[in-house]
Amino acid sequence: MLKKIDFYIARKVFVPLVATLVLAAMLLLLEKMLRLFDFVVSEGGPVSIVWQMLANLIPEYMGLGIPLGLMMGILLAFRNMALSSELDALRSVGLGYGRLLRVPYLFCAALMATNFAIVGYVQPLSEFAYQRLEFDLRSGALGASIRVGEFTPLGDNMTLRVEDSEDNGRVLHGVFVRVDDKEGRRIAVTADRGTFLRSDQENTILLRVSNGRLVQDEPGFPVPRVLSFASYDFPVNLPAIEAFRQRGIGEEELNLGELLRVIDNNETAEAYRHRVSANFHFRLAEVLIMVLLPLMAVALAVPPKRSTSGLGIFVAIVFVVAVHKLFQYGERTSAIGLVSPWISIWIPFTLVAALIIWMYWTLAHKPGGQPIGALERAFSRLGKLIARMFGSERRKRRRLQAITAA
Repeated sequence: MLKKIDFYIARKVFVPLVATLVLAAMLLLLEKMLRLFDFVVSEGGPVSIVWQMLANLIPEYMGLGIPLGLMMGILLAFRNMALSSELDALRSVGLGYGRLLRVPYLFCAALMATNFAIVGYVQPLSEFAYQRLEFDLRSGALGASIRVGEFTPLGDNMTLRVEDSEDNGRVLHGVFVRVDDKEGRRIAVTADRGTFLRSDQENTILLRVSNGRLVQDEPGFPVPRVLSFASYDFPVNLPAIEAFRQRGIGEEELNLGELLRVIDNNETAEAYRHRVSANFHFRLAEVLIMVLLPLMAVALAVPPKRSTSGLGIFVAIVFVVAVHKLFQYGERTSAIGLVSPWISIWIPFTLVAALIIWMYWTLAHKPGGQPIGALERAFSRLGKLIARMFGSERRKRRRLQAITAA
């Protein structure tokens, strides 16, 4: 049963865990958001589609954000207790690291189940939805925005230019329209206002302009005709939109059950089966590595005595990202059929697991053991060397200035 110390550790872990998770997601989304804005604007689509595309990217980023949040939550909690000597007090009354990790492993179990659901079943659906939005944007299914002050082609033979727009482009001001057909007929229209309306035909909309003039010229006309109008409707033929493909063309769009069915199907092309198998093993490794993250977090959280260095925090962030990239490299190597995923993914997994277990055992069961002590000493020496180099450079500049002044 949970005791007061467990609830105390839970409060210590929960705040940095959630903060790290939210911060990691925000940073990853902000980096992608700028690219999406450029892409949507260049394709002439509505800016609101950016938020839908970002929402479909959240499950992908959570695959990395959840392990990072778990690692940093536990690390910061135990580091805080170590620096305030609370950890020494708890261990002096018989509470070892294994007992103190009870609550962190409850967080780990919950986040592992969440990450398994996201990586195994939510990510494939969000990936397909993202690809569909991108396809609709490129094909024009989401509609093109009318750029103020620019000539915008509508259909095959119509060009539109507006001086101003209101109500998200629904009401146009200072409208110029030019229509050229294959028979040589040319129509030019200027109008004060314009708006787009629905029509009875599925692939046609109406551009209604008001208070303007129309100039019509045809091969048989000696001079162009000019007329004024109060209201005039232009039919605008929408381009035919290709239907989007079915889900499952890429292995990223298949859930774990579908990946297993493809692997077991001997009629599947060998190259595709290699990619599916690699992706399946990659997803499992991404989830299972979380079992070892609490041990790694504790090993990096406790600094050497009389040290307040934050090296463990830096190493933890680099470690999570490096392991993620290592598994990605193993997936790509296996996807091209170079080696089996049991070699390219699970051998690195085993080596990483052995390193984590050794670091935790050194801290928890070896008297005076400090797994990051060597790194602390190496970085301390490196820092002193850099400070000495910059100090010598400053002394040389001062001597040169003194000689120059003399």
